[in-house]
Amino acid sequence: MPRYTSFEPGDMPEFEPDAKIGLIATVNPEGLPHLTLITALQAKTPTSLYWGQFTEGTSKKHVKKNPKTAFLIMTLNKELWRGRALWTGEVREGPDYEMFNKKPMFRYNAYFGIHTVHYMDLVETRGREKLPMGGIIRGALLTGLFKGGAKKKGARVLKPWAEGLFNRMDALKFLACVGSDGFPAIIPIIQCQAAGSGRLAFSPSAYQEELSAVPAGSNVAVFGITFDMEDVLVRGVFNGYSRYRGGKLGTIDIDWVYNPMPPKQGQVYPAVELRPVTEF
Repeated sequence: MPRYTSFEPGDMPEFEPDAKIGLIATVNPEGLPHLTLITALQAKTPTSLYWGQFTEGTSKKHVKKNPKTAFLIMTLNKELWRGRALWTGEVREGPDYEMFNKKPMFRYNAYFGIHTVHYMDLVETRGREKLPMGGIIRGALLTGLFKGGAKKKGARVLKPWAEGLFNRMDALKFLACVGSDGFPAIIPIIQCQAAGSGRLAFSPSAYQEELSAVPAGSNVAVFGITFDMEDVLVRGVFNGYSRYRGGKLGTIDIDWVYNPMPPKQGQVYPAVELRPVTEF
């Protein structure tokens, strides 16, 4: 697939509505991928992006230590743009700050507004893409048919609610991994489903070339989201591909679960020990 170093000017207005999926992949201090929903993500110029921050998630800390990011923007008509970018800085006042806070999503929000605007320089983009719905539907059917053979026994990892989210046919899922150059990458993996509470499974029938390039044994993150903006983030080890009940599936053993939803983001699994408040 071709790569470009700037956005088409005619595509940039597509990024402006808040009613879209905007994702940013970052790399944490341990070198592991992280995915964050940023609906305010949009292009500032053909070679730069910016986005508004209104919650305190870990990705905002990651970019200040490692500016290498990947991004994905998907509109309601199932068109998407992906690429890589470098975080360059932030502001807490000025015209861009005022612009974001005048958007309907934040202007009339009684609880929070944009408090920081972040900037990124575009490294490359794939240009406009269409979701391969035929491959996704086929992959979802094959995954549902064969995933029973991929179930992993053990203690519960995903809560029943999160397991159900990954199994919803109308939920979107995206995988992030870190390349040899240190940049993360985002791959749609909408056909992915839960094979029990501790494993995800997917048929490689959509985005096969990209998914085949993810090395077995690598750490990956998977972000699941519904159109009601309910979401969950997991991380685990990609096992590569095997045959289960006669069908080829990739599997991911989950070892970390994170709640990205405000008002309280945080780690869900492994459980975090509650500590008493001793300072006020």
